[in-house]
Amino acid sequence: MERTAINPVTWSLDMGFNQGEMVTGHTRTLYCSGQTAMSDDGTPRHEGDMAAQLALSLGNLEAVLAEAGMSLANLVRLNVYTTDVDLLFPHYGVLASRLGAAGVAPTTTMLGVTRLAVPGQLVELEGTAVA
Repeated sequence: MERTAINPVTWSLDMGFNQGEMVTGHTRTLYCSGQTAMSDDGTPRHEGDMAAQLALSLGNLEAVLAEAGMSLANLVRLNVYTTDVDLLFPHYGVLASRLGAAGVAPTTTMLGVTRLAVPGQLVELEGTAVA
C-alpha cells in the first residue's frame, strides 16, 4: 500500500491531519463503527471526563483495528464527533500525538453534535483503515 499526502495548504499538519490522502495498492479496507468510552461489557465509562473518554475511545478504536490485523498506522480517515468542541480542543493534542507516533496524519473531520447515542458520552471516533 502506498499513501500520498495531499495538502494544498499546510496549516492542518500542525493539528495532525492531512487535507487528503491518496491510497493505492491496498488490498483490504476496514470501516470502523464509532468508538466511545465503553468498557468491554458495554458499560459507559468516565462520565464528564473528556480526557479519559478520548483516551478510552482511541483505545477501543485501536482494539477494532488490531482485531483486523491493523493499527493506527493504517488509519486513513478519522471522524471525531463531540458534544463539546471547546472542551475537546485542550485534549486534542493527545489524539494528534498518538497518531503522530503511529506515523500517520489521517484525513479528519470534527463535528459538534447535540448528543451521542449513549447518554454521558462526550466523544466518538469513527475510522477507515486500509492495508
